[in-house]
Amino acid sequence: MQTNFTDEQLKDPGTARANEILRACVHCGFCTATCPTYQVLGDELDSPRGRIYLIKDMIENERVPDEKTVKHIDRCLSCLACMTTCPSGVHYMHLVDHAREYIEEHYDRPWHDRALRWLLARILPYPTRFRVAMLGAKIAKPFAPLVPDARLRAMLAMAPKTIPPVSRNDDPQSFAPQTERKMRVALMTGCAQKALNTDINDATIRLLTRLGCEVVIAEGAGCCGALTHHMGKTAESHGTAGRNIRAWVREMDGAGLDAIVINTSGCGTTVKDYGHMFRNTALAEDAARVAGIAVDVSEVLVKLMGTTSGASGALGNVARESVAGTSAAPGKGVFAPSGPHGEGSLKVAYHAACSLQHGQQIKTHPKDLLRQAGFEVVEPADSHLCCGSAGTYNLMQPEISGKLKARKIRTLEAKTPDIIAAGNIGCMIQIGSGTDVPIVHTVELLDWATGGPKPPALEIAD
Repeated sequence: MQTNFTDEQLKDPGTARANEILRACVHCGFCTATCPTYQVLGDELDSPRGRIYLIKDMIENERVPDEKTVKHIDRCLSCLACMTTCPSGVHYMHLVDHAREYIEEHYDRPWHDRALRWLLARILPYPTRFRVAMLGAKIAKPFAPLVPDARLRAMLAMAPKTIPPVSRNDDPQSFAPQTERKMRVALMTGCAQKALNTDINDATIRLLTRLGCEVVIAEGAGCCGALTHHMGKTAESHGTAGRNIRAWVREMDGAGLDAIVINTSGCGTTVKDYGHMFRNTALAEDAARVAGIAVDVSEVLVKLMGTTSGASGALGNVARESVAGTSAAPGKGVFAPSGPHGEGSLKVAYHAACSLQHGQQIKTHPKDLLRQAGFEVVEPADSHLCCGSAGTYNLMQPEISGKLKARKIRTLEAKTPDIIAAGNIGCMIQIGSGTDVPIVHTVELLDWATGGPKPPALEIAD
């Protein structure tokens, strides 16, 4: 794509990066085939190619964003399926993030939009505030039909039936390995996940220590900054991300870290991009160091367990040693977790979170690990398409999100699974709100298969 930025404009690092990305686009349109919003709406301006044109015109001409441009960019899920599809390597993520920052700085949103965004930014990244908000939403939920704003109704609808008690495992501390130490890792405990589902971090700690990791919960680490980053609120996102960087660097320069393990893939995509986010700041070097050792939990599990066919790999050895002589194994032996009626392995429908398969290009690790643990793994049709969660998207764009959720649930349920597994809390909440099939995090199943307790969500389903 031809661009005409001036030398003065290109002095701005964000504009210079946008120019690089825009010039890589060749207008081929391959991205339209995998864009969820284009699939739902059929509008060229709701495709990556259409949004790229809008962004180019807005930034190159230094226009005050108009309502039309903002509407179509707001409708983008940032699922990044277009980046997986693009043959030219267009880094759409950096482009749309820059556009959102530009909009945040130059567009005067209606007061109710500003208020809603302010509220989300002040609640979701803070677990205690989020818990209080969820309690209020539970109380108000019966009155949801009386609420005029569809976005507020969506927020009330997402209120969980139960709010889990605080897990003290999320407090700053260190967990010793149960066997000879192989790695020292920091676990990112996150923010919303600590309020919505404490079972995930608990299972992750059990699994990693069982496999020989010392697991550290670093003092001062918290929200990754993704939520406000994708709203274009750069100062806020850099504030929370900066606290993580400093917390993890203290550990890296102290007792040392082999990895920063992240079990919420939406956070992982952002943390792995810290080097870019902070490239022109005083934290540039430390941010790059942190990003360089950030891994999704499936990446470190593959390294620790190995994945081979059948039960001959390291996972097989770990599982046998962990469950020998106990009743903790799931069903008919270590490698055949039993179905609800005792017939064969549990069938797990694996939902690939966009942030994992597109944002981090991790596509096979979770499935390989589950299969080696003895689960029958199936995938839904169109597994590359988003479920509609996308951070705060299901709250800000409930109509489009609802259509994507309904389609995703149809394709998952068509596989008649016993369980749905995913690697991102947002997807779990989104899908779980529309199906009776129990949904759990991948690490919960792997923890169970190697001697841990049965995932609480499955106990409830029973």
